[in-house]
Amino acid sequence: MQKNPFKKSSILKKDLEFLEAIKKDQLEKPRLQDVPIPLARKARDTGEGTFPSYPANPEAVDLDIGSTNGGPGIVRLTYPKSDPIGIYIHIHGGGFTFGRPWHQDWRMKKIADKVGCITASIQYRLTPENSWPACLDDCEVAADWIIESCNTKFGTDKLIIGGESAGAHLSAATLLRLKKRKKIDQFVGALLTYGWFDANLTPSAANWGDEPLVLSTPLLNFFVENLNLKNLSKNDPYLSPLHADLRHLPEALFQCGTLDPLVDDTSFMAARWKSAGNDANTIWYPGGVHGFDIFDSELANCALNDVTNFLKRKFS
Repeated sequence: MQKNPFKKSSILKKDLEFLEAIKKDQLEKPRLQDVPIPLARKARDTGEGTFPSYPANPEAVDLDIGSTNGGPGIVRLTYPKSDPIGIYIHIHGGGFTFGRPWHQDWRMKKIADKVGCITASIQYRLTPENSWPACLDDCEVAADWIIESCNTKFGTDKLIIGGESAGAHLSAATLLRLKKRKKIDQFVGALLTYGWFDANLTPSAANWGDEPLVLSTPLLNFFVENLNLKNLSKNDPYLSPLHADLRHLPEALFQCGTLDPLVDDTSFMAARWKSAGNDANTIWYPGGVHGFDIFDSELANCALNDVTNFLKRKFS
């Protein structure tokens, strides 16, 4: 019988030690929702927040694709060392409120080098300065540009879209918008890492409580408030892709740590993805907290290896 990754006995000793260090660090810092947003963003830039900061890649290129909707119209490109075998469209996380494409330069360079693909990280407008769905609109505009330009500008027409947390949500929602317009034929995969797929909060997210383990129920509610939804139903399929018609979508890889408030989001979304007739695989990482793959750990290395293996297979 396969070992249950959610049992404490499944967590390696070194990951337990890392988990205790994360808990201690979280208790010593103010809650993210209590910090003024500009200060929290600056702390993220300098590595003084929850996550470590990695230097920007000087070889990455911010390409101005021309804004058609008032958004930034910027895609950050990282090139492989050889002719690209595909383009990985990446959307960063941060609860729709935090994050910048360059924060993921370290990850994008590793992916570009190991997979041999171009990575294209989308810059999008953040909340609360910009209400929903500005962030999704920006992702759709950028994805449209990549779809139209990939062959002539980059010499490949194979696309995979993905991201982490809110970035996984925006990846799924972008696919849904593109599907509605019959523009997903070039997508061979989706990479959805500890995604947040229901603004209502799934049971694991709603019942998590105040435990400060990177993400918490109050912090999720803070992010929902920042969306400024007004009268929009939280069951809207683009706001909460868990409630969408998921038929006719590409194969997806779902990843999540077992100590993430969003475990139900991954579990439910992966099940619905499959029941809609699509291929899907879910990998659970014992002892992984929300954002575990950003830290320097063996668990993070495992997750990145799973990412590169999936991308290689789908682009081949």
